[in-house]
Amino acid sequence: MAKVQYYGTGRRKTSVARVRLVPGEGKILINGRDIDTYFNYETLKRDVKMPLVITESIGKYDVLAKVEGGGFTGQAGALRHGISRALLKADIELRPTLKRAGFLTRDSRMVERKKYGLKKARRAPQFSKR
Repeated sequence: MAKVQYYGTGRRKTSVARVRLVPGEGKILINGRDIDTYFNYETLKRDVKMPLVITESIGKYDVLAKVEGGGFTGQAGALRHGISRALLKADIELRPTLKRAGFLTRDSRMVERKKYGLKKARRAPQFSKR
């Protein structure tokens, strides 16, 4: 018998998270590792779990995720986005709750490109009269 699975893709900065929600007891596996070993900071763990906490489905689903690209903060944001999208496929009634929290909106902020003649995106070389 095939298990029911819900998929969601989340993105933030250069990170992409492919999330699978499977009915279970609430385990969160990221790239084959537990969330406690993958993320060192409590704030990032809380950020990833937020969609499940808000929709009161923390013990209903196991989260299996593959994340690539970016740093740990971007990956946590991508996971949050992916979990939210997967929850939406599981139950469409959760949309107002997730939308109000802002979890369905893709964070469009990206790193600004470096311009020629400058040291970074906006940092100019130090000015000297002589």
